[in-house]
Amino acid sequence: MALGLVLIIFFIGFYLFTGRPQEEKIEFGQVLAKAANGEVKTITTNPNNHSLVVVLKSQPDKNYSSVYPAGKSHLHDIFMTVGIPLDNYPDVKQEVAVGERWRVSFLLVAILLLVSGVYCWLRNRNNQDEGERSGGFSTGFGPTRVGRSRARLVTPQKVGVTFANVAGAVEAKQELAEVVEFLKHPEKFLALGARIPKGVLLVGPPGTGKTLMAKAVAGEANVPFMCVSGSEFVEMFVGVGASRVRDLFARARKMSPCIIFIDEIDALGRKRKLRTGGGTEEREQTLNQLLVEMDGFDGDTNIIIIAATNRPDVLDSALLRPGRFDRQVTLDNPDCQGRTEILKVHATKKPLAAEVNLERIAKQTPGFSGADLMNLMNEAAILAARRNRKDISLSELEEAVDRVMAGPERRSRLVSEREKVTTAYHEVGHALVARLIGTVDPVQKVSIIARGRMGGYTRVTPEEDRTLWTKTQLQDFMAFALGGVAAEELTFGESTTGPSNDIERVSGIARTMICEYGMSATFGPIALGQKQGSDFGGNSSLQANYSNTIAYQIDQEVQAMVAQAFSRATQILTRYNLHLIALANLLLEKEVISGTELDEVFEQVEREKSSNLAVLNPYPTTEPHFLGENDQSNLDRTAV
Repeated sequence: MALGLVLIIFFIGFYLFTGRPQEEKIEFGQVLAKAANGEVKTITTNPNNHSLVVVLKSQPDKNYSSVYPAGKSHLHDIFMTVGIPLDNYPDVKQEVAVGERWRVSFLLVAILLLVSGVYCWLRNRNNQDEGERSGGFSTGFGPTRVGRSRARLVTPQKVGVTFANVAGAVEAKQELAEVVEFLKHPEKFLALGARIPKGVLLVGPPGTGKTLMAKAVAGEANVPFMCVSGSEFVEMFVGVGASRVRDLFARARKMSPCIIFIDEIDALGRKRKLRTGGGTEEREQTLNQLLVEMDGFDGDTNIIIIAATNRPDVLDSALLRPGRFDRQVTLDNPDCQGRTEILKVHATKKPLAAEVNLERIAKQTPGFSGADLMNLMNEAAILAARRNRKDISLSELEEAVDRVMAGPERRSRLVSEREKVTTAYHEVGHALVARLIGTVDPVQKVSIIARGRMGGYTRVTPEEDRTLWTKTQLQDFMAFALGGVAAEELTFGESTTGPSNDIERVSGIARTMICEYGMSATFGPIALGQKQGSDFGGNSSLQANYSNTIAYQIDQEVQAMVAQAFSRATQILTRYNLHLIALANLLLEKEVISGTELDEVFEQVEREKSSNLAVLNPYPTTEPHFLGENDQSNLDRTAV
C-alpha cells in the first residue's frame, strides 16, 4: 500500500514538471518593446489577477505573464498604446519571477511526501503497539482497524492471579471452580453430554472484586484472558460496534480455549426499547451481534464469557436466558471473617508491628468492600512512611480507618471556641444516646476534629455483622441520630445547621420503614411506591403509585416517627445531663476520646452522684451560637 502511494506521488510530480508549459514573468516595458517589434504571437487577458499572458513567436513552448499597470481600466488599452514610454506608468511593478510553477510543484510534492512519511510512521507504530497489546497478534492500522476489537490480551504467564489471591468470596469461588475445571478438562464433560454455561455474570457493588475474580479464573485455568469494556463497543458510526464484536469472537476462536471478560456490560446490554418512526440505534445493533455470537458457538469451542455489572436490573432479558448468561454469581461486601482474610492478603508485602491484630481492624470496618480494605492498608503504609517508621502499627491502621470513612484530618480549619463547644456537645449527645438506648452498636470513637466535610463524628462499631434490622433497632438508631440536635437544644436552647445530615437520614429511615418495610401502625404491611433502580447502583428511588390522601397520611406518619425518636433522645439526655457536661468537657480537652474512655467517665459520674459529690461545672454558654449557611457542609455528621 505504501509503494502504491509513492508511485502516485511520482506520477503527479512527473506530470507537474513535464506535462504543461512553464510560465515566466517579464517586465511590462519588454512586453511593449516585443509587441512593437512583431515578436508577440498572442496576447490574452487574465481578469482574475489583472495580468497579460503573452506568447512569443520565437519561443512557442513558453508563456509569459506581465503585471497589469495601475491606473488603466481596460487591458485592451494597454495593447493599443505600444508606443507610450514606460515612464508614463510609474505604478507598474518591475519584477521578474522565473520558475513560479516549479516552486508550486516542488511544494506540492513535498507535502505529499510528508503525508506519506507520517502515514508509514503511524502504521509501524500502531502495529508495534497492537502487537504488544494482543500478544503478537496485529490487527491493522488506524482507519483500517476502526471495526477491529480493542480487547487487551493477557497471556497465561502474565495473568498472575489465582483463587489464592481472592479472599472473602468462598461461594463465588466454588461456583467458578466448575468453569475452571471445564477449561482444564473439557473432554470429561463432553463425554457425558454435559454443557458448561457459556456466560457467567458477576453481579455486585463496586469494589467487590468482580474483575479480580475473572482474572483468577483465567489464572487457575492457565488460559488466555481477553479483557474489554462494554463502552468500547458503543460508537456513533453505524456498524462499528457489531464489527468489533465479530472481530473479538474471531480472535477468541483462534486462541481457544480462552476467557473473554466484558467489564460494565450494562453499557452494551441495556434493555432494547420500541422505537417510533422506524430504524434502530447503533447500541442495539451491537447487542444483537453479541447475542448471535454467544448463541452461535460451536460445540467444541472452549470459550467462556465472564461479564461484570452492578446494574443487573437494566440488562436485556435475551442476555440472561439459558444458553447465554445463564449463571449469575453475586459478589457482596465481605463479612468480618472475609474482611480479615482480605486484610491478610493485602498485608503480605507490608511489615506489620507485633501488636497489630487484623481481626480487630476487620471488626471496625463493617460494610467495607475489598477495594476499601486495599485502600485502608495502603493509607496505613503511607502514614507509617510519613512518620518514619519501619513497620505499620495499630495507630496507623486505626487512623487509616478514619481516613477511608471520613477523609483526612483538617486541623488547619479555623474553628471558633463557641463552634468547638457546640460540636463537642453535639457529638457527646450522639455517644450518650448510643450507650443508653439499648440496641445501638457500641461507641468506638468520638472526635471533634474536622474530617472532610464533617466538623466532628461519632463512630459506632457493631459486635457482629448484620443483614436484618428489626423495627426496634431502626427506632433506636433514629433516636441515636437525633441525639446531637437534642443535645444542642438542651444545652443552648436552640439547634444549629450542623445536624442537617442527621435529620435527612432520620427522615429517610422513617419513610423507608413506612413505604418499603411495612412497619407502620397506620398502613401495616403494605408496599407504598414502586422501587426504581438497583440497590447495587446506589440510585434507587421510590415512584409514587398512591393517591394524594395516602401521601398526606405518609407525611403525618413520618412526622410522628421522627418526633417520637427526638423525644426519646431528649429524655435520655435530660436524665443524664451531668454525664453530658462531663463528657463534653473531656472531649473539649482531648478532642478525641475512645469508647473505653467514655465508659470510664460515665462510671465516674455515676459514683460521684451516688456519693453526693460536686460535679464539674458546665461550660459557660450564656449566648447560643448561630452558624451561617456556609458552615452547614462543614458540620455534617456521620453516624454509622
